[in-house]
Amino acid sequence: MKKIVAGVDEVGRGSLIGPVYAAAIIFKKNIKDKEIIDSKKIKKTKREIISKYIKKNSIWAIGSASLKEIENFNILNASLLAMKRAIEKLKIKPNLILIDGNKSPKIKNCLVKTVIKGDQKIKEISAASIIAKVSRDKLMNKMSKKFKKYKWDLNAGYGTKDHIKAIKKYGITKFHRKTFKPVHKMLSLKKS
Repeated sequence: MKKIVAGVDEVGRGSLIGPVYAAAIIFKKNIKDKEIIDSKKIKKTKREIISKYIKKNSIWAIGSASLKEIENFNILNASLLAMKRAIEKLKIKPNLILIDGNKSPKIKNCLVKTVIKGDQKIKEISAASIIAKVSRDKLMNKMSKKFKKYKWDLNAGYGTKDHIKAIKKYGITKFHRKTFKPVHKMLSLKKS
């Protein structure tokens, strides 16, 4: 029996807004592309080109967990839920799932291994990080058109100086994660 390996990674965990995304990738053939590395180490335009290449040469799926799920279950559990959804959407069942980090969702009838810094060590996980990042960035760009002052197209909702300054000046939106610092801190200041 042929070993089918899936790589899984999530993005958006540290963002102050919106959902968390995860991708699961199974390569159709052995890929030795040197450009498939951790998504954080690739410039945005190049990431989009590599993403198209990965999609052409793999079976892939995206899963997400909503803002409400993040607020209700916490970011770790929401990230695991997004990963599980991505894995369950794959059209082919893998024999082995390699997940970036040290925590994994519960997946029945499959060997699951966590790999710390897996997005830097394993091509399938690197590819998953790229697909998840490009997918979430598309959502951030779309959201940014309505909320230009927060510059989400540039910061993906992370707590950059510009984003924090915008929160202080314009307040929080319905897309902000209210349980996250500094968003939670801003809400506390308003109440006192």
